[in-house]
Amino acid sequence: MVAQTGTEQKIDTTVKEKPAYIEEIWKGRKEKWNRSRILLTMISLLAIGLSVFHVYTAGFGTLSSWQQRSIHVLWAILLIFLIFPFRKGKKFGIIDIVMILVALVTAGYMLFDAQGIQSRQGDISSTDAAFGTIFIALVLEATRRTNGVLMAAIGVFFLAYILFGQYFPGALAHPGIRYEKMVDHMFNGTLGIFSEPIYVSSTVLILFVIFGSFLMRSGGGQFFTDFAFGLLGNKTGGPALSAVGSSALVGTITGNGAANAAITGAFTIPLMKKLGYSKRFSAAVEAVASQGGQIMPPIMGASVFIMAETLGIPYIKLALYALIPAIIYFFIAGMVVYFHAKRLKMAGIPKEQLPSVWKVLLRQGYLFLPIVLIIGLMVYGFSPMKAGFYAILAAVVLSWIRRATRMNLLDVLAALENGARSALTVIAACATAGIIVGAVSLTGLGITFSRFVIDLAGGNLLLLLVLVGVASIIMGMGMPTVSAYVILAVLGAPALIQLGVNEVAAHMFVFYFGVMSGLTPPVAITAYTTAGLAGSDPFKTALYSMKIGLGGFFIPFIFAYNPVLLMQGGNTAEIVIAIVSAFLSCIFFAGALEDYFLGQLGVLKRILMFASAVLLVTPGIIGDVVGILIAISLIIWQKKMNNRANIEKKQKIG
Repeated sequence: MVAQTGTEQKIDTTVKEKPAYIEEIWKGRKEKWNRSRILLTMISLLAIGLSVFHVYTAGFGTLSSWQQRSIHVLWAILLIFLIFPFRKGKKFGIIDIVMILVALVTAGYMLFDAQGIQSRQGDISSTDAAFGTIFIALVLEATRRTNGVLMAAIGVFFLAYILFGQYFPGALAHPGIRYEKMVDHMFNGTLGIFSEPIYVSSTVLILFVIFGSFLMRSGGGQFFTDFAFGLLGNKTGGPALSAVGSSALVGTITGNGAANAAITGAFTIPLMKKLGYSKRFSAAVEAVASQGGQIMPPIMGASVFIMAETLGIPYIKLALYALIPAIIYFFIAGMVVYFHAKRLKMAGIPKEQLPSVWKVLLRQGYLFLPIVLIIGLMVYGFSPMKAGFYAILAAVVLSWIRRATRMNLLDVLAALENGARSALTVIAACATAGIIVGAVSLTGLGITFSRFVIDLAGGNLLLLLVLVGVASIIMGMGMPTVSAYVILAVLGAPALIQLGVNEVAAHMFVFYFGVMSGLTPPVAITAYTTAGLAGSDPFKTALYSMKIGLGGFFIPFIFAYNPVLLMQGGNTAEIVIAIVSAFLSCIFFAGALEDYFLGQLGVLKRILMFASAVLLVTPGIIGDVVGILIAISLIIWQKKMNNRANIEKKQKIG
């Protein structure tokens, strides 16, 4: 990964994006048309159309709720059936054609009789019931193709729970709901499939995915990567620290752990391996950083938009609340990497081989302005949709400042296509999440589940947090963060709130553990992606990722007990003390994990350092004082040990 530039060697940090179908079609415009090219053209035009529809409605006003959401889902389903074949790895076939025709007929009925369908809510016709059944099946099939069998099976399970509740054990049992009432709830209104997840998906979420595509196409991903390597590359553990930094920044654009790992990991992992890091460590660092991009504002894997709607808190405030914990997560990962490099005595990359931070800022710093614009507009009072709309326009206009980043018409079309295609997995997952939300509201499962978990924990908050955390990881396995959060928000968060956890902290708790499922075996998607890039053992890589990313499992417990870290309650002084204590805790926590702090620690000192880290984030001044005293004692102890070792070394040499 080193390229020759004049007489110097430079690290090649080129970010490579997968070309859009429209680009492949344009390059082969002189070739003869065949079935494959016709299919690619259909996909490209439909994807561009979907993005144009959402950009236009963001700028000039949406349709009625049910119409906006139904068009959003139907359009996505058509694209999914064209892109993802019935059998994975097989070619587009007769089953796909039949399903597309069924989807088109269903779309025709839903669009041409939209008002009638809504007016019959509560008293559906037999035709509504038939097309509603077909539509539910189409949603589940689209989810199976994009998200796998597990997510689709969860949707089927909740439908079965609605219909056959009387056969479920104990507190989970309910009388059962009539089939027509279930279809009515899921299809005719905005309480089932077209509920909150699809509302957010059809307005804000897809717009920010499109924005991310435009920012990547205009060179934003390259700018963030060059900036991170220029800033951190020459430090101890520089290559790994740069991977953490670049993945964190690019992750805020992509909002997807595995996708981010594939983009940045393509050069960070080979670079770390080239400079002496093991395959497993290189893959684990990239996985932790890439997955963490979903907890870093402003985009946060788009889950923050659903959270804002659920909590009734403006998006920009929620992003602000999430900022400190996200920084702490990456700080812990960075400190683990730093101590690892110190323990192994690994130097950074020579400065002459790295991009110059100041040159990168001068040449490409303007590419950060669209994100600043989003934040500024929302602080000023604009809706997330309007802010996203103007940010997309800004990304295009700003790209024209330099020839190297200038977007032409083909680039714009490619960004529109890639944006729509990137959103398909999440749209399908949100539609199935709507089934789950509908099932919870129709059966009262949310209250039942909360009581069940609280009884299981015996009213003990710590045990309840552990139970909900484990359940969140299990439910989040193999799912996009958005759909995982939706399920957890209606099942796990209410139980925490009932035992006194702050409302924002409860939702952030389940959100964090849903994100961490991407690193947790047996379905650690992001860790397995980086393991493939590094050529390391997937399971061992996932376990090592959990070690490096342990902060992601530790932080939610901190703000569950001390929501001041989320700026919930407390005055300015208390918030500052909580933040300082948290960052000190991070350093000692990372040192305990890596068995290094001013030298090798050993078992006893690691235990004491871990105790210091826990005490520093325990609410109350006593914990802080005791934690600092332990840390100071350890520092003095370590320095004395180092001085003694240096004296002995000199005596041996002498």
